[in-house]
Amino acid sequence: MQPVTVYVPDQQVPFFMELVSNLHLKTKNNDVAFELTDAHKAILDQRLDNYQNHPDSYLDWEDVQKDIEKIL
Repeated sequence: MQPVTVYVPDQQVPFFMELVSNLHLKTKNNDVAFELTDAHKAILDQRLDNYQNHPDSYLDWEDVQKDIEKIL
């Protein structure tokens, strides 16, 4: 099976989704929206502030990934 991205005019979405359902096609919704709580926002702000003030105390993901691959 091959994935396909389709852009449908807003007014045609209900019809298109009914068609997809009737044809028993699989769908995936990548537009999942969520809200962060104030507590989570505060944690992210603290981490961003820490990174901006101490960038040398963080590791680059590519370097970490290479180190893990060496172990495996």
